[in-house]
Amino acid sequence: MSSSATDEKQSVLDGFKAFLMRGNVIDLAVAVVIGAAFTNVVNSVVKGVINPLVGAFGTKDLDRYSSCLKGPCKTNEAGDVVSGVPIMWGTVLSATLTFLITAAVVYFLMVLPMSRYLARKAARDKQAEVEHAEAEASEVELLREIRDVLVAQRGGPAPAGQADGGAESGPAPTER
Repeated sequence: MSSSATDEKQSVLDGFKAFLMRGNVIDLAVAVVIGAAFTNVVNSVVKGVINPLVGAFGTKDLDRYSSCLKGPCKTNEAGDVVSGVPIMWGTVLSATLTFLITAAVVYFLMVLPMSRYLARKAARDKQAEVEHAEAEASEVELLREIRDVLVAQRGGPAPAGQADGGAESGPAPTER
């Protein structure tokens, strides 16, 4: 094997290692693992709480809600359709409830608190910026006063452009 092929393999491996060690790839992997665990919790809530509540008005298992599109629908002991065309709308309803519960939990427990936190942080940052600007303006005014006192002690005239904050543009004119 030539050295350029070895260098190319080494650079590909280094690039792959750098890709895996990026923060966003690790964050994504953690999110997938947490998401899978969260899906199990939501599925348990739907099957253990929501389905029985819906079952109070019908069958406990939402997957059993169906309509027959064509002919009498018959299933065998394994649950496979033998005749007819069933529309399994209970399965769709169960999946929709699972999605809505997941979306609500993600929004109310993750998105909403994070957006409130970011809004408070932005307000604090803006307030700190305003306070810093005010402190800077106060400092500049204090420095101007010190400059004016020092000029007055030397017996010279007040600097030109004092009202607009400009600096003295040249030597002070002498009185005759």
